[in-house]
Amino acid sequence: MATVLVLGGGGREHALSWKLTQSANVRHVYVSPGNAGTESSPKTSNVVLNLKKFEEVVDFCKRESVALVVVGPEDPLAAGIADHLNSQGIPCFGPSAKAAQIEASKEFSKEFMSRHNIPTARFRSFRDPSEACQHINNADYPALVVKASGLAAGKGVVVAQSKEEACQAARDMLNNKLFGAAGETIVVEELLTGDEVSCLAFSDGTTVAMMPPAQDHKQLNNGDSGPNTGGMGAICPYPMISETDLDTVRQAVLQRAVDGMKKEGFPFVGVLYAGIMLTSSGPKVLEFNCRFGDPETQSILPLLESDLYEICLACAEGTLHQHLPQFTRDLYTSGVVLASGGYPGGYKKGLPISGIDGVEKMGPRVLVFHAGTTKQEQSIVTSGGRVLAVVAMNSDLQSACTDAQRWAGFIQFDGAYHRSDIGFRVLERKPLSRMTYLSYRDAGVDIEAGNSLVKAIQPLAKDTQRSGCDASLGGFGALFDIKAAGFRDPILVSGTDGVGTKLKIAQDMGKHSTIGIDLVAMCVNDILSHGAEPLFFLDYFATGRLNVDVAKEVIRGISTGCKQANCALVGGETAEMPGMYQGEDYDLAGFAVGAVERGQLLPRMQQIQEGDNLIGLPSSGLHSNGFSLVRKVMEKIGLGYDAPSPFNNGKTLGEEFLVPTRLYVKEVLPLMHQGHVKAFCHITGGGLMENLPRVLPGNLQAQIDAGLWSVPPMFGWLAHKGNIQASEMSLTFNCGVGGVLVVDKSVTETVLQQLVTSGLTASVIGRLCEKQGNVMETCTQSERRVVIENLQLALTNSWKAPSVSRKRRVGVLISGSGTNLQALIDSTNGVNNNCSSEIVLVISNKAGVQGIERAQKAGIQTQVINHKEFGSREEFDMEVDRCLRKAGVEIVCLAGFMRILSGEFVRKWRGHMLNIHPSLLPAFKGHNAHEQVIAARVRISGCTVHFVEEEVDAGAIVVQESVPVYPRDTVASLAERVKTVEHKAFPLALELVASGQATLKDGVIEWSQ
Repeated sequence: MATVLVLGGGGREHALSWKLTQSANVRHVYVSPGNAGTESSPKTSNVVLNLKKFEEVVDFCKRESVALVVVGPEDPLAAGIADHLNSQGIPCFGPSAKAAQIEASKEFSKEFMSRHNIPTARFRSFRDPSEACQHINNADYPALVVKASGLAAGKGVVVAQSKEEACQAARDMLNNKLFGAAGETIVVEELLTGDEVSCLAFSDGTTVAMMPPAQDHKQLNNGDSGPNTGGMGAICPYPMISETDLDTVRQAVLQRAVDGMKKEGFPFVGVLYAGIMLTSSGPKVLEFNCRFGDPETQSILPLLESDLYEICLACAEGTLHQHLPQFTRDLYTSGVVLASGGYPGGYKKGLPISGIDGVEKMGPRVLVFHAGTTKQEQSIVTSGGRVLAVVAMNSDLQSACTDAQRWAGFIQFDGAYHRSDIGFRVLERKPLSRMTYLSYRDAGVDIEAGNSLVKAIQPLAKDTQRSGCDASLGGFGALFDIKAAGFRDPILVSGTDGVGTKLKIAQDMGKHSTIGIDLVAMCVNDILSHGAEPLFFLDYFATGRLNVDVAKEVIRGISTGCKQANCALVGGETAEMPGMYQGEDYDLAGFAVGAVERGQLLPRMQQIQEGDNLIGLPSSGLHSNGFSLVRKVMEKIGLGYDAPSPFNNGKTLGEEFLVPTRLYVKEVLPLMHQGHVKAFCHITGGGLMENLPRVLPGNLQAQIDAGLWSVPPMFGWLAHKGNIQASEMSLTFNCGVGGVLVVDKSVTETVLQQLVTSGLTASVIGRLCEKQGNVMETCTQSERRVVIENLQLALTNSWKAPSVSRKRRVGVLISGSGTNLQALIDSTNGVNNNCSSEIVLVISNKAGVQGIERAQKAGIQTQVINHKEFGSREEFDMEVDRCLRKAGVEIVCLAGFMRILSGEFVRKWRGHMLNIHPSLLPAFKGHNAHEQVIAARVRISGCTVHFVEEEVDAGAIVVQESVPVYPRDTVASLAERVKTVEHKAFPLALELVASGQATLKDGVIEWSQ
């Protein structure tokens, strides 16, 4: 595996190193000098090298066996670093010094374009300001663009609004040395009008491979106003360019430039960047750059599906035609740059940055690329003008831009600034289609992805072959030779089913590997109820957008289930239906076919009689029924699927819920062939109550005792947490019994012993008796047919809520009306009070407030401590502390307490004090959170309950609840909406802390059951 060195320290270099580390061929990436982001990955690290001393770079490359150097900025390229590295046998992705002149000298670049008939603006070069001004005033075109010919970090361009302004720019550059040596020669150009687009391409000196076009936003402020910058954000792909113009750029600009440089003796290797103006007479070049653009790179590379290392190495080795890059056509990106206050002028450095971790946890479609950042002890601080970029990906540009703005607003540092209109030029108009001709893929259906999936799952299907079928895929239909399977006089049995909303939990958790087993089990267990041996299986996978990796995982599970059931996976249907499903959400259906000899068909109604025993087969868990109720319980109690399981150490609740449905074929089918089984009932939707009557004669009743089997604790927990009655549990869940066998008393012990031998511990759970209609006339039909005794007791005994041996004593600090105080009172002092805490004291720093009345009405001790009566904040805090401790308070809640607490007070109660803030921290800290939310135009807000630290609004987060932000919201309407979820979040957080489920250790929350 290769070691790569990336030269540079900005956002571009973070994006390059991020993409390079995704290569399976790359062992490690060094970045010099790098930033805080480039040392955040296990595969990247920063190294300090003097990039002006080429020998130092060469020595490092030889010492670390560097296989490729990727150069980010233009300065080292213009100075000849690529020449030097190549001369030492070190492959370099970047052009020679001569080729880098395409950017390093605007004069050279313009003359080169003239020589090779590359479309560009009219121009002239000057070294004398008076001659420049004479041309500006007399040219027969608007000569209003003044450029420093040399390198000026992307800022050496003035687009003047008048001739006077253009002349002043010329004098500033030539006389006043505004850009130093870079401005010793200037280029005065024609002002072109139209849309600007950045067109970048890989080149090995011969072949050109374009990247998707992007659009940069150079000006500092919204609406493209204010001073020029290095770039405040970029979108990609830019959808306003036609296929005709794109082809012109490809052939008449990029390929012509590469051919021209090769012809003149300096082949261009690396990235050639053409800044294009889409004029009324076609695309024209504004400038060439000899490297990746910044911030375009941050928006382009997330769309690259190919291996960046292989592409760069191919460019360096002249084999790009064998490694042409592929970019996704399903996504847009929008990048928003956060800049230091004062940029592009003077700005402060060393300012702490918060919120990066929170944004990075938003998922793979939100990225943070560092630029001007550095690590300072355990914190990340600012160290440059452009600090970082937040890049969001989505299937449409509007959503990508909205997401990028939203998450950029979550990252905070003093003076942070970002534009709020990145992408506005496109969004204010209706974009052209990316292609002249529509394809099925443009409509959202990717045939290539479907073919890729079929190829990937063929081995999975092949693994399920059995006698009668070779389980090969690809035909119009599947064949099964039933005679070859050994049947003489068979009856075919079919069944179809799905897995319900268990799918939602699998998709929410991103765990798709076992849901296919559920699908097979639900279908196969149904046909087993007729005594049928499963023969073959087909699946139906429907989605809004096909994710091949996810689909493969699902079908891998189906293959596993088929092997467990000894049936062949012979085919299926993958339906990509954009508009029917959201994004990559998917649904499943299965279809199983089995066979049973005519004489062995079940149930044997004529043989089933009073006194027959019912043998319960243990379930593996919830199986695949009742998940809508499960999800409702989780919503009610406010837990996520990643919460620790309260009944199984080391697992989460989601993992418990996703345990796959048990298949009973291998254990039960032999018993059926021996004639020991009169009926088999699959306990599916409807539970024991609804399913058992389906296999019983009308005159018989099943009498069941729930004390005869072990009810798994999951069912008791659901009943307790959801306050679900036993009767509802028996109609919704299997309660630990996944199947029931009806057997004669004489063979009961034999059947139980054979089940144990096969690995299944079953038990007699009841028997059949004559239906007692006269005593149950008021019951439902199912209740007349099935009677379950002791279920409530069994559920209660299976999981007992941890008893609260002693309630934790809580003190609440308020300053006003105390609406959150009321929510805490209701949750701790209410009638249904099974909580772990009690409020023993309410302290207010103001007399006569409504919160005091609320506490007194609830019988809670109150006390007013007026802060104005104390000489300092510390004296006031110590009096509050004394009163809290006198009352035996163990946990402090701040419920609208409008005082900043001293550091000493906070340290005394660290890990035992909670506050609630009206935003989704770490975004929008401070007292005016709602104003900040509305000003940032984000679309989601909420509240956060967190432990209190000395830094305001910075403690570890216990609970968060979100609310939507509507376009017409005011501060008042948003505050009202947030208040409703505060009343849910604060009591929940208090319970988590008081019960010991959430404890603070070394600034991090440790979670227990």
